[in-house]
Amino acid sequence: MIQFDVLTLFPLIFDGFLSESILKNAIESGKLSVQLHNMRNWATDKHSTMDDRPFGGGPGMVLKVDCVVPCVESVRGGCGVAGRLIMLSPQGRKFDQRLAESFAVEERLILLCGRYEGFDERVVELLEPEEVSIGDYVLNGGEVAAMVLIEAVMRLLPGALGDCDSNRLDSFSSGNRLLDCAQYTRPREYRGLNVPETLLNGNHAEIEKWRNENSLQRTKLRRPDLLN
Repeated sequence: MIQFDVLTLFPLIFDGFLSESILKNAIESGKLSVQLHNMRNWATDKHSTMDDRPFGGGPGMVLKVDCVVPCVESVRGGCGVAGRLIMLSPQGRKFDQRLAESFAVEERLILLCGRYEGFDERVVELLEPEEVSIGDYVLNGGEVAAMVLIEAVMRLLPGALGDCDSNRLDSFSSGNRLLDCAQYTRPREYRGLNVPETLLNGNHAEIEKWRNENSLQRTKLRRPDLLN
């Protein structure tokens, strides 16, 4: 069981994400818990203002330190486990399967979602979060990145996927530096394209050999960097 606490200005973004498919089943079965916290509840004025113009001028708005820090401290103190504080940021460490695996053994992860031009730098100095990025591009906020992290970690929880081999055989998983092999299902023939005969002959040793060779071939073609 792992608990996610998501700190965001827009909690409604998560409604559909948390109420569908495998993630919904994992929550209902007690594999994980996701608690949403609206950071505006910690605003200091009647208008629930969470941002202000940057000192020194420039475009955009900056999230206020005197709102964000009390929010994180309050949420952190609301549970017996302090948890691992993650700030979703394009300046952070690149998120990958290894990092997801390290998160999956935690009891609690607190995900801090930025917006606008980001956080007042004193948020980082005071709270010392781990900054994590899902890629070298910029989004409107950290919510989509938080969803990526939650789903990647959820897949690694025992029993979350039903088949215990599903996450073990995923591309990028520990011990697997190859991309997954090609997959096929019915119909056997479609528009002149046929399923490889090896996958239909019932010989499990040959099937396993074909999958390993296909996986290596696909990795060489699409992601040769993984082989280095």
